[in-house]
Amino acid sequence: MSAPTDRTLATSRLIHATPAAIFAALRDPARLARWWGPDGFTNTFDTFEFRPGGAWNFTMHGPNGASYPNQSSFAEIVPDQRLVIRHACEPYFTLTITLTPREGKTFLEWSQCFDSAAVCANVASIVIPSNEQNLNRLEAELAQPV
Repeated sequence: MSAPTDRTLATSRLIHATPAAIFAALRDPARLARWWGPDGFTNTFDTFEFRPGGAWNFTMHGPNGASYPNQSSFAEIVPDQRLVIRHACEPYFTLTITLTPREGKTFLEWSQCFDSAAVCANVASIVIPSNEQNLNRLEAELAQPV
């Protein structure tokens, strides 16, 4: 994904799982609810329409007891390769997850392009470590029996 760097926060990781295994953890709402978000967060999914144009509305529950409603939609779904999610409430951004096979593993690229460079700068100190925690939680989910 090509986007202005002043609006984009990105991370990548080589994950010891196939693209199909990672994609399965993204498309299954029960599994996704277990690992989505930073450490200590849980999720309640209200709507999960995993198809292009489908809605994904959920609430993240923080370890401090606060609730954070989220409204998103699935902009693009390419099984085992790419998922694009549009976050349709503040902060507004598009998340692109790309899965590239690499010798029995997967190179995962996670890129958030915010609508505003100012918002990107304001949330970077929270989003960067949160995204790393999110990927740690994904790896832990992938290590569990399905």
